[in-house]
Amino acid sequence: MKVLILGGTTEASALARVVAESGIPALFSYAGRVASPRPQPVETRVGGFGGVDGLARFLADNRITHLVDATHPFASQMSHNAVAAADRTGVHLMGLTRLPWTPVPGDQWQHVPDIEAAVDALAGPAERIMLAIGRMHLDAFTRQPQHHYLLRLVDTPQAAIPLPHHTVTVDRGPFTVDGDRALLITHGIDRVVCKNAGGTGADAKLIAARELGLPVLMIDRPEPPPRQEVHTVDDVLAWLGHDADLGV
Repeated sequence: MKVLILGGTTEASALARVVAESGIPALFSYAGRVASPRPQPVETRVGGFGGVDGLARFLADNRITHLVDATHPFASQMSHNAVAAADRTGVHLMGLTRLPWTPVPGDQWQHVPDIEAAVDALAGPAERIMLAIGRMHLDAFTRQPQHHYLLRLVDTPQAAIPLPHHTVTVDRGPFTVDGDRALLITHGIDRVVCKNAGGTGADAKLIAARELGLPVLMIDRPEPPPRQEVHTVDDVLAWLGHDADLGV
């Protein structure tokens, strides 16, 4: 058995730790979008594979038997590539995904299907907005330049931010409710915009927004490709153990 973990999430790091402690041979792959990724207890690579062909070649060259897609729920292209490459090579594939966030009493959520719809929903008078979407899609929000955007990024930006009115805070989760409440108050935030990433590492801003009575513009996650999927590290280990027993 040899496992390739497509990582970048808290769950991927937890899986790598447990796999290492269990003595299961494994590789960990980062997409390379963060300048200083967290160190992992297993052999790690950084960067893309070159599409389905490149990933399939990597699986074969490295004798990978099991592929765990623990990427971000919005890394849709990588997930589709993983399904196609696993199908081509006969490698066992499992998706490890966080359950999406769901609103509770007191939440004021407006759901939109994608980034473009989120931009459209921000038409109107100027507001102070916490734009918690990472750095990849900031250009899209130049269509709503009237707002002041608070951007929380993992790395200090190396290129100019395209938004005319913005503040950057550099921080890495998990975040606390007290910290996010203070952040929203300090910057006078009127609305939070975020992707429905799920999990507990970044939900503090939603709790803080609820407590402060702030509306949230929630970008729904894309539909994953058809595949086996679990939501806990223990479930992945059970899957690995079951397949190992069959192999023996």
